Amino acid sequence: MDSRQHRRVRLRLPVRLRWTTPFGQKIELADTIDVSRSGALASTKEPHSKGVMVWLTFPYDASLSDGQPEILARVVRCAEALEVIRATNAREKVQTASAVQQERSAKLNQLTRTIGFFDTPATFAVAFQFEEQPHSSANGHAHRHEPERRRSARRTLAVPVRVQPERIPWFEEAMAMDVSENGMRFRSHREYALGDNLRISFQNTASAPWHGAGEFLSKVVRVAPVPDSIALDVSVCRAE
Repeated sequence: MDSRQHRRVRLRLPVRLRWTTPFGQKIELADTIDVSRSGALASTKEPHSKGVMVWLTFPYDASLSDGQPEILARVVRCAEALEVIRATNAREKVQTASAVQQERSAKLNQLTRTIGFFDTPATFAVAFQFEEQPHSSANGHAHRHEPERRRSARRTLAVPVRVQPERIPWFEEAMAMDVSENGMRFRSHREYALGDNLRISFQNTASAPWHGAGEFLSKVVRVAPVPDSIALDVSVCRAE
């Protein structure tokens, strides 16, 4: 029995996966197998560990250089593609013997070709659950009924950022979670402390949410652990 909250639809569309590691960001291009309002199943060339946070661009258009929205999602399952194909085939309701068996076999072959199993023997099927975005009337660290206390309204925005603490010669590649005119919350794999001074820059200045070029001086005002993850959500306030 299917226990999913939302009905899924068999759909093949290109998707870009972006995730952050302690050594930088990684990107993989894949295809969806099926999607729903709350998640997606994608065919990937490498396994992804359960619980890892990933940003999905779906559907992904390789002809566009920048500006495509990214959705935060969590890996909930990773299995061999062939196992998923067999499980999908087994869930289909049996109606009549020969005709349904032929139709089922044709669907299996089509799904196998769709996810590229013949082309990539090591393909994995990875299930992603979309993370619920916080309500616009709540701030980033409080309960939803508490009012927004920022000087300027924030908006959800996932964009790659480069974060460099003072007196450290190299930057970290992170992902912004939400941005306001005077601040930002980003997800990080580094340790930060309240009051740390950071230099923040955007990988693509054309789509940068802050006006100006180069680096922006900022100060850490909040650090919160991400549940079931080693990552941290770091909130900063612009110092200039």
